[in-house]
Order: sequence, then structure tokens, then C-alpha cells
Amino acid sequence: MPPRPRLLAAAIAAVLALGAQALPAAAAGEPATQTSRGIVIPAFYTPPSTLPGADGALIRSEPLRLALSLPGLDGPLPGRATRLMYKSTDAGGGPVAVTGAYIEPTAAWRGGGPRPLVAVAPGTMGQGDQCAASMALEHPLLLNGRTVSVGYENLSVYRLLARGVAVVVTDYAGLGATDRLHTYVNRVDEAHAVLDAVRAARSLDSASVTSASPVGLFGYSQGGGATAAAAELQPTYAPDVPLAGTYSGAPPADLTEVTEAIDGSELAGALGWSLNGFLQTEPALRPVADRYLNAAGEEALKDLSTMCVGDALFAYGSARSTAWTTTGQSVGDIIEAEPALQSFLAEQRIGTLRPGSPVRVATGVNDDLVPHAQSRQLAVDWCRKGAKVTYDAVMLPDVGSSLLNHFGPLLTDQGDAISWLTDRLAGKPAGSDCWTMPVQP
Repeated sequence: MPPRPRLLAAAIAAVLALGAQALPAAAAGEPATQTSRGIVIPAFYTPPSTLPGADGALIRSEPLRLALSLPGLDGPLPGRATRLMYKSTDAGGGPVAVTGAYIEPTAAWRGGGPRPLVAVAPGTMGQGDQCAASMALEHPLLLNGRTVSVGYENLSVYRLLARGVAVVVTDYAGLGATDRLHTYVNRVDEAHAVLDAVRAARSLDSASVTSASPVGLFGYSQGGGATAAAAELQPTYAPDVPLAGTYSGAPPADLTEVTEAIDGSELAGALGWSLNGFLQTEPALRPVADRYLNAAGEEALKDLSTMCVGDALFAYGSARSTAWTTTGQSVGDIIEAEPALQSFLAEQRIGTLRPGSPVRVATGVNDDLVPHAQSRQLAVDWCRKGAKVTYDAVMLPDVGSSLLNHFGPLLTDQGDAISWLTDRLAGKPAGSDCWTMPVQP
């Protein structure tokens, strides 16, 4: 079996072990406003024409059935879930509806004080609405012959719930919600979506968490960038959401370097998601795209806009952006040649602001998909600004696959990441190993 299908099969098997199930193309009579690659997107995900004024305000909610739910003495295990839609603000300052889910755990919190809340920022799921993490909680495996999506983020969610931690998961702007395209790796959109998810969860009548509950952020890869950006923006955007701690795993802090790394990799399709997101955020970049994208490039971006990770692995694994351009240049070369793109990516850089609360940055030393060096640099940048940083270099061997080099630390470091975060939620003080950075790999 070739490497990419073998990796995908392994991921599917892991989710099936957690109680995954295939999703039918559509439930009979289910209302919907959009179909994405044969998957009917429930009407819940269609935002209303008018949104509330307050960030984090609930727009609507409904019960959400978890794929893995067992009876327990104190209620269903691991808890009861609620699907959410809430208001946020996008990078342009405009209102945006974001979807997600809140899970009230059945397990008791034993860390002392009120039950804490963790906002989980998902890793890369794709750009099609059917890829949304809130849908993956109900259907961890989407497999209908036209799309393949695995809800791998469910593992971290369930591990947090088992410790008695309440969890809110964001889908990010435009992923799930059908009114716009997902602005993949946009630091402001993602940070706001994460912080406003906390506000939305605290306003639920059925939630035990309140404004007195300690709050943590948890994310890896795209999610690591989202939580890193949220930690930076929290003091100004959400001072009412004080953070006990933030875990940022493999954060794509420097998109110029990440763009170079993913070009030609197993996850080359993420280039298309990035470009689609850039154009959604900044339409002024459209003339640049029109100048460089050839017909194959335009078609790839359109195709990828409805794809999940599994689809992109099969359809665009190892693709090179030189085949998408009129000049034969790579996207990286075009960025070097275009000041408008350089300026836009500079605005996306994470590490220019100081987080006001403890952060833990972890990165695999052989991660060459979201390059180790730029993730490590984020820790260095924060240390120089006086932030309280715990840095962990994950020592795994280079296995010859960019995707596996990136995916390995997600699994091997997850337990330590959750333990570090729950210690912060329990009120244990965080140290800082900034002084060791000169000798850290």
C-alpha cells in the first residue's frame, strides 16, 4: 500500500477504535441549505441574516449526539454535548457567525475550585463545510466515495473530558457555517473564534462553567497557531477571558516558511486552502492571483475549497505549486517577488505580541511540514518579550515522511500537554525554561 493511503487507513482505524461510524449522504427529510461532496450540511449551520452585536453571543444551540456515548451512574459518558453557533469578529472587523460544540463532562473535576473550561482549536480538517470538528464529534468518519474526513481531534477532547474538564470546540470562521469560505490559518479570525467560543460556552444555561471557571486553550498544528494567536490577542480582544494556560503544539507561526515546507509534501493541498483563505480575507490580492494562477491552479483551488484532509491527501499529495502558475514559479518564489503578499503574510506572523499568561510550545525536532525551526522561534520571540514560556522539543526520529514527522508529536506529546494544562487549571504555578533556549534543539 502506498504511504498516503496507508497513513489514512491507520488514522481511520484509530478513530474507529473510538467508536467512529460512517455518515450517510443525507438523513431522510433532514433540512439543509448546502451539500458538500455529497454530504448534506444541516440547516443549523446556515447563519441568519442578522447577527448579535456582542462577541461570543449565542445565535443558536441544539443537542448534539456524540458518536461514542456510554451509560453511566451520573449520566452518559463522557458527557452531554451541545452544538453551538455564536457571533465573532473577523480580521476585517466585520461580524461573523462561527459554529462549534460544548461538552459538559460527566466526570467530576478533582483539581479544586470550579470546573474549568478548555477551548480546543482543531488541527487542519480541510476547507469543506463537512470537515467541521463539531460534525466530527457526531460522525468521526466521513466516507462516502467523494469525501474522507477523520475526526482525529476527538481524542484530545475525550481525554480532557475524562479529567472532568469541560470542553468547547470551535469550527473556526467559515468551516461548517455555510455563508463564507474558511479562512484557513488566518491568525486573527482563528484567535477570535477561539476566545469567543469560551464566551459562548459560559453563556449556555446547561453549562456548569461560569466566568469564575479557569480557562485553558489547547491546539496542535493549525490549532497550535490558533491558540498561540489567541494567547497574544486575549489581553486586548477578550480581557474578560483570563487564561490559566495555553498549549500551542507545532504552531505555524511564520506562514512564509510553512508555505515553502508544504509545497510538494503529502499535504500540498493545504497550499490551496491557504491561498483560498488569503483571498477570502483580502480581496485586494485577487489581481496578484489572476496574474499568476493558470487554469490548473484555479481549478485546484476550486476543488480544494470543498475538500477535507483525506481528500487532499489522495488528490493533491506531493503536488507542486509550479504546476499551478503561469510562470512556472512556486508559490514561495511568487511571495518573494510580490510585496503585497509579503506584507499580508507579515501581518499573519505570530510572536510579535506578548501573551499575558503561561504558554507551552511543543514542536517535533524533525517536523518538516510545519517546520521545527519556525515553531521554536515562536518560543524564542515570546521569551524575549518576557512571557512565561515552557518549551518542549519532541525528540522523535525522522521517518522519511513529512506528514508522519508532523503527526507523530501530536500523539506522543498529547498526554504531557494535557497534564501541563490541567496543572494550570488546578492553580499550580507555571515555571519558565526560557533560560535554557540557547541549548534547546
